[in-house]
Amino acid sequence: MHSDAIKKGMSRAGARAMWKATGLSDADIAKPLVAVCHTYTDVTPCSINQRQLADWVRQGVREAGGTPIEFNTITVTDGIAMGTEGMKASLVSREVVADSIELAVRGHMLDAVVCISGCDKTIPGTMMALLRLNLPGLMIYSGSIAPGYLDGKAITIQDVYEAIGACAAGKINEGQLKSIEDKACPGAGACGGQFTANTMAMAGTMLGLSPMGMSDIPANDPTKKDACVAAGRLVMDLLQKDLRPRQIVTKKALENAITGVMASGGSTNGVLHLLAIAREAGLKLSIDDFDRVSMKSPIITDLKPWGRFVATEFWKAGGVRLFAKRLMEGKLIKDEITVTGRRLFEEVAGAEEPAGQQAILSVDKPYKKTGGIFILRGTLAPEGCVIKVSGSTKDRHVGPARVFDSEEAAFKATQARKIKAGDVVIIRYEGPKGGPGMREMLAVTGALQGQGLGKDVALITDGRFSGATHGFMVAHVAPEAANGGPIAFVKNGDEVTIDVPSRKITVKADLKKRVKGWKPPAPRYTWGVLAKYAATVASASEGAVTIPVGLIPNGGKK
Repeated sequence: MHSDAIKKGMSRAGARAMWKATGLSDADIAKPLVAVCHTYTDVTPCSINQRQLADWVRQGVREAGGTPIEFNTITVTDGIAMGTEGMKASLVSREVVADSIELAVRGHMLDAVVCISGCDKTIPGTMMALLRLNLPGLMIYSGSIAPGYLDGKAITIQDVYEAIGACAAGKINEGQLKSIEDKACPGAGACGGQFTANTMAMAGTMLGLSPMGMSDIPANDPTKKDACVAAGRLVMDLLQKDLRPRQIVTKKALENAITGVMASGGSTNGVLHLLAIAREAGLKLSIDDFDRVSMKSPIITDLKPWGRFVATEFWKAGGVRLFAKRLMEGKLIKDEITVTGRRLFEEVAGAEEPAGQQAILSVDKPYKKTGGIFILRGTLAPEGCVIKVSGSTKDRHVGPARVFDSEEAAFKATQARKIKAGDVVIIRYEGPKGGPGMREMLAVTGALQGQGLGKDVALITDGRFSGATHGFMVAHVAPEAANGGPIAFVKNGDEVTIDVPSRKITVKADLKKRVKGWKPPAPRYTWGVLAKYAATVASASEGAVTIPVGLIPNGGKK
């Protein structure tokens, strides 16, 4: 066992003495030591059930002959931090989650790993850690929140942010906003649409790192217990078979995950996170791979933020198993090995479809004929950027730039009703380095939707979007403004063109003439984790990772 080096022999008596102080016996120490790591915190509904889930996983590990070793790491919750300085910590937390799990498991030389994740950045963070460690292991999603209900209508956190804009526009009053606020989040679980958490949970299943069907189960559903106990047993089976994450996460498995993101109309954050996961797996993946896969991946769900249904309804409709079966039938995914030891097609073959379900469609009769995300390039984004078109019928927008150097400035102008139909809102200096931390612009996009401008304006940023964002929105512009990217030199009134069919994003101005005399702004943080992140982070086109660009584990397998 991997742990033998830290627990066996006369010289390791000190380590054994320390473990005995925690209640372990000689028999416990002699067994495989299995990390059960989670992101529990009581600051957010996304993670408040994870201590209970961990207890059930520990039960399964013990039943299968292992000794569970539990620890937790951090969560930064986008839904709470959104629109504030605190949101700069969100993407950075992905790296901290991966780093801390890696360090704790390496430091105690444990044999296998079960990661329990919940909020947006903890899901890719835990998968990144699994791939770095490459010990037998798997990821469990703690589950989606149930929808809230107001006047008989299902609502989510998305409705709260859009209601803020509606209130500012005078469409609803503050009392109505308070009613939405009070009802939107009824208990444990991550945000309920096909936002980033549910997008990445689905990606984890399509990658093969999460057991099929496990992530679909809502946070408070009673079947979660049996699934967690089974996951504890499963990790012991993985240990016996010596099946490791880098054997599961292949280039084809990554393309399966990308297909899942595109065909579900998922979050643009899926691009950043899957690029980072690929790098940890030692695999070459580029943003152009996302465009290529999206072109052949029709949207076959009808999910919020642009559709009708929430994650709990998707689960009742057949969940990822039925969704993946539809993709299999359309010959859109490959038959790769999964963490259960079974291949993907075997896992989905027995999918059942409840009579009358409408949340999961077919490849023959999709919601849209192509995927929900495309990659654009041009004079405004030479290294590329992402556009989310899941909830938009537009494929082209031409308009004058309205330029803001921070999210706060753009939100203030939006709330003051200074954004007009036809405008192209540009929010810059919010990239990985410039933010730092690449904040999500949900406060602005939600306000625009709430004011009824969602179909009439475009928004471009070197920051990110929440998975709850919908409309004609472009993010991850690279190079970012803080690195002297063209977005730094756009002026108010410049004509900007976003053309999806040609994959072009251009500005009608000689931006090169404006470069002379430009100096990068002083760092917003000169100490602490945000300063360290800004100094080491790669471009969004590289997944905003903190691994030095050019250094890919395992030599970068194709």
